[in-house]
Amino acid sequence: MKKKIGKDLYLYFLEGFPYRTLKTAGLPHRTLVGIGGNVGEVPRRFKKIFFLLKNRRDVKIVATSPLLKNPPFGYLEQKPFYNGVILFETSMRPEPFLRFLLNLERRFKRERLIKNGPRTVDLDIIFFDDLNLESESLKIPHPGWKERESVLIPMSLLPGGVR
Repeated sequence: MKKKIGKDLYLYFLEGFPYRTLKTAGLPHRTLVGIGGNVGEVPRRFKKIFFLLKNRRDVKIVATSPLLKNPPFGYLEQKPFYNGVILFETSMRPEPFLRFLLNLERRFKRERLIKNGPRTVDLDIIFFDDLNLESESLKIPHPGWKERESVLIPMSLLPGGVR
């Protein structure tokens, strides 16, 4: 199902997006991840990622938002993006979790050719517990999340809220 919510903004509801589990796994960490992409069959790819992640033991999907289709920002000469958020529980600490997400991006053929450019999938840690972290490879909370409707709108529609 598709619903127009503003100029060039559409919500998509499909299997896995939105989703909410009624029971948690009791894993020690909670993290909110932004998911985005604009190359190829993005909604189909996101469903594959959802079902791949749903069957893991070291991460548990708690909730997902509907997908937002929105115009690109930064590099504008590209197709619109599909964006959403996924709330996880995980046993991993931030750096191993980041490596896990980067491996998942590679598995789905993510290439980094142009900053803010086209991509098959982009997985960004927005929050990790209540942590504030700044290292060479990782910044938590994700810089600029407060200015991106591609994060704010899906976050506002997350079943059960962020925490």
